[in-house]
Amino acid sequence: MAERDWITWHDHYDTPGSSLGRRLAVVREHVRLALDAGAERVVSLCAGQGRDLLPVLAAHPHRDRVRARLVELNEGNARIAERAAPGGVEVVCGDAALTGAYVGAVPADLVLACGIFGNIGDADIRRTVATLPQLCAPGATVIWTRGRHAPDLLPAICEWFEEDGFERVGLDSDGRYGVGVHRYTGPPRPLEPGVRMFTFL
Repeated sequence: MAERDWITWHDHYDTPGSSLGRRLAVVREHVRLALDAGAERVVSLCAGQGRDLLPVLAAHPHRDRVRARLVELNEGNARIAERAAPGGVEVVCGDAALTGAYVGAVPADLVLACGIFGNIGDADIRRTVATLPQLCAPGATVIWTRGRHAPDLLPAICEWFEEDGFERVGLDSDGRYGVGVHRYTGPPRPLEPGVRMFTFL
């Protein structure tokens, strides 16, 4: 099987009426709400070209207070994100699945895990959810996405978050995508470098 071209994959965001475009709009609105609420430290896993965060941050009145780290393995996408990144935003070309990629950037107030859960196995989703508290400051917001293709894992993923110290803030869906928002209500957990959360299928 040919490896997916993750740069041209982003073109689907620009297709009028596409499910990815609608999903992106919902994610950006939740990012804006988190910034409005005072989030200042942000990490983005598998950040791609930074489309979830960078346009919202550029237009936000509190942008100068925000420090963000975007982690993206694809060199081309990382370069695109770096060109768009304002001051205070660090783009790291590296493996977002490894907890060591976040040393010095966590605990964060906003954690983006978008575009991941549809590309990894169920056990890896569970492992990632269980590890996310290590990236979170108390009260942090986590925004995540998952397609609603069969089997629909959205209910199970919500349960996993809630088992690991998160409370549900919202779950948006148009029947094809889901955007989940959870707030971390558990105790601080130290980051354990060297842990692998997931492997893309």
